[in-house]
Amino acid sequence: MATNVTTAGVAPGIVPQGDTVEARAYSKVTWRLLPFLFACYVFAYLDRVNVGFAKLQMLSDLKFSETVYGLGAGIFFIGYFLFEVPSNLIMYRVGARVWIGRIMITWGILAGLMMIVRTPTSFYILRFLLGAAEAGFIPGILLYLTYWYPAQRRGRVMAFFLTGIPISGVVGGPLSGWIMQTFQGVNGWAGWQWLFLLEALPAFLAGVVALFYLTDDIHHAKWLSEEERRVLQNAVKEEAGKKEHHSMKDAFSEPKVWLLAVTYAFFLMGLYGVSFWLPSLIKASGVKDALNVGLLTAIPYGAGTIAMIWVSHRSDDKRERRWHLSTPGILGALGLALSTAFSHNTALSMLFLTIGAAGVCTTVSQFWNLPGAFLGGAAAAAGIAFVNSVGNISGFVAPYMVGWIKDATGSASPALWVIAASMTIASLLVFRVPAQLVNK
Repeated sequence: MATNVTTAGVAPGIVPQGDTVEARAYSKVTWRLLPFLFACYVFAYLDRVNVGFAKLQMLSDLKFSETVYGLGAGIFFIGYFLFEVPSNLIMYRVGARVWIGRIMITWGILAGLMMIVRTPTSFYILRFLLGAAEAGFIPGILLYLTYWYPAQRRGRVMAFFLTGIPISGVVGGPLSGWIMQTFQGVNGWAGWQWLFLLEALPAFLAGVVALFYLTDDIHHAKWLSEEERRVLQNAVKEEAGKKEHHSMKDAFSEPKVWLLAVTYAFFLMGLYGVSFWLPSLIKASGVKDALNVGLLTAIPYGAGTIAMIWVSHRSDDKRERRWHLSTPGILGALGLALSTAFSHNTALSMLFLTIGAAGVCTTVSQFWNLPGAFLGGAAAAAGIAFVNSVGNISGFVAPYMVGWIKDATGSASPALWVIAASMTIASLLVFRVPAQLVNK
């Protein structure tokens, strides 16, 4: 059966073209699942990092220090870390439809409640609960995609889903700036309060829709014909038989899983350093208006979107993963490091932040080609969640470190050097993963 993939559909190269049963089946799956999952990820990531925009007003209104902000931004990931693996194992048992819907509804409620923050303690508590509520969403979706797509198709699919990270910046930056500027003082609320409330609503509504819209697996996909279901099930089963590890024990005893977890943690230092501090870095370069800051944040994230899609296509075509992961990591590190030399020059700072953000975003989509290449069944459910939860410890470390260093030195530049070093280490660790396991 034909397996050629061409540029068309939801995103270039994702929807197979042709009249074969396989092509029709994957076209239906892609159009049915990816646009909705992509939108959900945009909502999720926006609710996770919009505190970076709220900070532009919130700190002066509530008299918070940079360190308080950094700790509050990062404490989200403590809750995320503690509940990640249990959440993914529950989804493996009860199905994606119910569990993903539950995650989105609870995080939508808690994201909206961020508007009532008044003290550092309430800030910390709500950020922790938000992390606990969202735990399992990303690894849950990544696991869910392995139920539908074999490895040779997942690179593009994963990249399209994970472009929700930069797209949330492209959309969320201007939107957040507009909300904070337009709604400031309406009903007696600050702009940052309206920001949390209005950006929480899509997540809550999408969670309700997920309960009725998602399908747990191929077997339950009544919107596919019997022949289409059989073709897809055979493709997934054939790949499952080639995987090395399937038991839950394998997820925690296999050294490669631990290596991936540590590697991902170093990569995510870059992602969360950029996500939580990009608006502040742009403001420090000389841009003061909240709307203009929001508009400028769209540039690095737009570049990240393009880079993620282009590299994922090339990686799938070449069936090579390690160089397509490490090279963007090195470029991202260079971009972030060089941006510190021009921190008070808006044009040059934006140029290097854009290079840094493009590299950082691309590493995330390329990284998730690795775990699914040798983990299957319960090992995939636990292993993907474990790698993601350990990796996301950086979500706590990076924002807190940047805030602490900025309070201590008056500059974010030393923190960006640490983040660049972290990205470089991750790029080198990638080559400790055997090529024959991941180049598929």
